[in-house]
Amino acid sequence: MAWLPDAFEHPLVVQVDAGHHLRPIRAEDVELDMPAVMGSRARLWSIFGEAWGWPPATMTAEQDVEDLAHHEAEIAAHVSFNYALFDRAETELIGCVYIDPPEKVGADAEVSWWVRDEYVGTPLEAELDAFVPRWLAGAWPFTAVRLIGRDLTWAEWLALPDHES
Repeated sequence: MAWLPDAFEHPLVVQVDAGHHLRPIRAEDVELDMPAVMGSRARLWSIFGEAWGWPPATMTAEQDVEDLAHHEAEIAAHVSFNYALFDRAETELIGCVYIDPPEKVGADAEVSWWVRDEYVGTPLEAELDAFVPRWLAGAWPFTAVRLIGRDLTWAEWLALPDHES
């Protein structure tokens, strides 16, 4: 894709702190993803619903597998990236970080992230909030990253002019 250099290799595992890491999500993560998403569904819908229509109230495991497989294929093709936040043993999916090509003018990447409800306001969420911008600056080839929900609200992002394809 034009938004990334041809030679760019996305990180495969990224340490966030001593007990947590990010890695590209896979369809096989459904058993951890489904309860993470649906257990925080109301809050996630309040964040992503208007923009993405996600997560639907009646999402099934089969739909989640399809969604995760779609993300996995996008990652392999360098179209967009969904990194899941896991504990060290990958027994718990704690949240996700989305790195996408810009839909709106004025950025070369658009990034958002979330943690499960029980992690909101915790030191782990604060660490992720501090980590993501540093990681993007150090490991990714972007010069103008828009942090949606951080630098601007989702409503402000939706009001921006669309990027012309």
